[in-house]
Amino acid sequence: MKDLTDISLVARVVAFGDKRAFDALVKRHQSAVRRFLLGLTLGDSALSDDLAQDTFIKAYTHIGSYCGSAGFSTWLFRIAYRVFLDDVRTRRLTADIDGDAARRAGRSADVALKIDIYECLKMLKPDERLCVTLQLVEGQSIGRIAVITGMPEGTVKSHLARGKSKLATILKENGYDR
Repeated sequence: MKDLTDISLVARVVAFGDKRAFDALVKRHQSAVRRFLLGLTLGDSALSDDLAQDTFIKAYTHIGSYCGSAGFSTWLFRIAYRVFLDDVRTRRLTADIDGDAARRAGRSADVALKIDIYECLKMLKPDERLCVTLQLVEGQSIGRIAVITGMPEGTVKSHLARGKSKLATILKENGYDR
């Protein structure tokens, strides 16, 4: 099933209820979906895993609604974003990333940088964080971000510009000026 396209796999799931085809889709896209949710949850791995699982359950139950007008990964990211928003609404998510410098001192520079980036992402408005995460972490284009979020492209560009500017300022203030 490695050689089948996403659309072929979706067709097998819809037409025949082929769970192996859906498993192939999950394996193909789970890392990207989890990474996207990890950015939105500000590094909360357990929550990201839970939300990713919910995303794929929703994708499976609604796969018949996938029309192919956007890429399958775009469709999944949109579901993941909605799952995240539902979680925020129901639990009023308050991420608490470890910012204790003493505990961070023993960690490697890469881990410390990731923690600092998540701390910086916390300082962005939710829409800025969403757009920045989709572009910088997931490599999504402005057009695809607009589809995933339901925002106009101009709004996406504005959120990206403000978010990136804030990130640059915060990181420079914290010694990341390379």
